[in-house]
Amino acid sequence: MSSENSSADDVSETEDTRQVWDVVVVGAGPAGASAAYAAAVAGRRVLLLEKAELPRYKTCGGGIIGPSRDCLPPGFELPFKDRVHAVTFSNNGRFTRTRRSRQMLFGLINRPEFDQQLVEHAQKAGAELRTGVTVSRVEQHGSAVPDRRSVAVVLQGGETLLARAVVGADGSASRIGAHVGVKLDQVDLGLEAEIPVPETVAEDWKGRVLIDWGPMPGSYGWVFPKGDTLTVGVISARGEGAATKRYLEDFIGRLGLAGFEPSVSSGHLTRCRADDSPLSRGRVLVCGDAAGLLEPWTREGISFALRSGRLAGEWAVRIAEAHDAVDTRRQALNYAFAVKAGLGVEMSVGKRMLAAFERRPGLFHAALTGFRPAWRAFTEITRGKTTLAELVRTHPLAQRVLTGVELRPKAADEAGDAVSS
Repeated sequence: MSSENSSADDVSETEDTRQVWDVVVVGAGPAGASAAYAAAVAGRRVLLLEKAELPRYKTCGGGIIGPSRDCLPPGFELPFKDRVHAVTFSNNGRFTRTRRSRQMLFGLINRPEFDQQLVEHAQKAGAELRTGVTVSRVEQHGSAVPDRRSVAVVLQGGETLLARAVVGADGSASRIGAHVGVKLDQVDLGLEAEIPVPETVAEDWKGRVLIDWGPMPGSYGWVFPKGDTLTVGVISARGEGAATKRYLEDFIGRLGLAGFEPSVSSGHLTRCRADDSPLSRGRVLVCGDAAGLLEPWTREGISFALRSGRLAGEWAVRIAEAHDAVDTRRQALNYAFAVKAGLGVEMSVGKRMLAAFERRPGLFHAALTGFRPAWRAFTEITRGKTTLAELVRTHPLAQRVLTGVELRPKAADEAGDAVSS
């Protein structure tokens, strides 16, 4: 009897070591969980790898706008900490004005809960999760790869997993992105503090966020209320570390929050892809932060992660089914086309908006606080009724204003800013 059991165990071990997953997803953030869910729903054998133990903290404002909400799995209950109906805008602490909406503009979540829930939906769809594992590299050729339809995923410690397709969703410092050859042309530093506050302070912020256009070109700050905690952060171009830190300290100070001890203080680099950056290499795809996909002006990344993750999961299934290099290449190109046709168009407009905002932050502030169509556009974008790209494409006035700012001589900008200040 024991001999039979021993034999059965030996067979099981042999099968496990030869197991080939249809799709291995590296990284269990919003992009990776979405990719794993999409591939698992299609009936494929999916393994989701995450180096941390879940739930884990991520530096993130936690704003869930319309496009994010629309990409969630069926039955997903958003764990909102607050629902935003008002936005206070300020220009480096000055010219403060609050705009309000009867309808919710967007919701606020804590990333640990949100990410955990996304992973659970992927698991319910059939994906298997392994946490506490770090991927050292992927290999598509060599002794670790038994055939041309396989990719070897090598873990720290030497364990090797085999897959028909791999999705890299391992964040902005992605090892899978390095394998694919992702190229970046915009890197920003975000600093953030989670500040517990008394009930009286929390009540003052309930349902209202603050957006402050900052002192460095392209910078801004935010306050997002989440019950008894305020998420306060700033972001600016990398290379301005000292100035960015000073901005956060000044920002917290003038808000009257300097006396409260943050429960978490953190920093994070956001990386935005170059236009010609690849999204695949062989049977390996990248999505979310690993691909440098985010909105360049606001640096909003959750909706880009969810949308690109879903696309990556769907196309990873097709790549897993591909029997030769030609079909693999065709499916990878289709994935790249799908990303560029949607998210890529939004990013190109976002880059134009960032360049214009860097030159004339005062103009953007004046428009959002005093020009009704600009405020209406803001509300429609946050609710998911339109996108920035669609707005510029379909509204001649928006196109003319954006083009006008781009063409305006820099000397005129400086003179205008001097007058307005």
